[in-house]
Amino acid sequence: MGRRMLIMLAVVGLLFGGIFGYHAWKAHMLKKSMAGMQMPPSTVTAMKAEFHPWQPQLKAVGSLRAVRGVDVTSEISGLVRTLHFKSGDDVKAGQVLVQLNADADIAQLRSLEAAAELAGTVYMRDRKQFEVQAISQATLDADMADLKSKRAQVAQQVALVDKKTIRAPFAGRLGISTVNPGQYINPGDKIVTLQSLDSIYCDFLLPQQELSRISLGQKIIITSDTYPGSTFNGRITAINPQVDAATRNFQAEATLANPKHELLPGMYASVEVQAGSIERHLTLPQTAVTYNAYGDTVFIVEESGKGADGKPLLTVKQTFVTVGGTRGDQVAILKGIKEGDMVVTSGQMKLKNGSPVIINNQVQPANEAAPKPVDE
Repeated sequence: MGRRMLIMLAVVGLLFGGIFGYHAWKAHMLKKSMAGMQMPPSTVTAMKAEFHPWQPQLKAVGSLRAVRGVDVTSEISGLVRTLHFKSGDDVKAGQVLVQLNADADIAQLRSLEAAAELAGTVYMRDRKQFEVQAISQATLDADMADLKSKRAQVAQQVALVDKKTIRAPFAGRLGISTVNPGQYINPGDKIVTLQSLDSIYCDFLLPQQELSRISLGQKIIITSDTYPGSTFNGRITAINPQVDAATRNFQAEATLANPKHELLPGMYASVEVQAGSIERHLTLPQTAVTYNAYGDTVFIVEESGKGADGKPLLTVKQTFVTVGGTRGDQVAILKGIKEGDMVVTSGQMKLKNGSPVIINNQVQPANEAAPKPVDE
């Protein structure tokens, strides 16, 4: 019995030893196989980080407004007799625009002028009589008061007649009018809009934390989708002394020359304020930065040795960076990389620390400080 037990234990030991040995050999071969399998290199684009001049800018949305612009109206009611303009005309200051019917007012003026002339004659006659003591001082004073009253009535009627002639208050361009001869207009009725376009205002809002970076005379550049690729220069001429309590924004006003009358009141404009002196920053395309909740990162390309063909083997290292402002396609990097570092600009979604890469820059991501739209 003892011998049989020993034989059985020996057989079981050999069986379990074979099983464990097989699994150990299998794990060893698998590990060896995995070690021989290397991840194929990923194709990326990359560029060297370099310093470039950087003009600090504040961006805002602006609205254009005429330096002088009004809706021409009538101060009194009346019937339109003649129009002396056409829609869209350029007019000069004081130019007659509309003539209202003033026949009855002119007739009344003539009557008042005759009464004033008579009062003047009476006063001159009574003055001579007063000199010879034929009338009293009270009579002469009454004649003088009557003369002044008649002349005041004449002046009042002259002003009324003048109001029947509506003139341009300043030089500018007229809008579209729907008023026609024979139409009766009331006080305050709009006749036509008049806008002075040689200069134009641009109103825009900025957050209160930027107030210290804004000053009178500061240069601004505006662009409008009406004129793609064109820029218009101006300077800040006024800053509102009150911050909006609801939005904590303040309003600024800039004046722009508009000699070609390209910019019109009411247009939308993108505003860039040149805030501060020119600085130098390391810049990269915005596509080079991976933005995450826990921090912004880039991949730096490094050499990790030589291949069998003698060419350098490239791998990447992920590093955190501190980004600054943006302009066009570019972003300023304040910390995290140094000048000359080769940084991956596209293809980083498939990378991790130590990933092998191949650089192919045949198609590079956009990297323009002031990109312009391309007409297709």
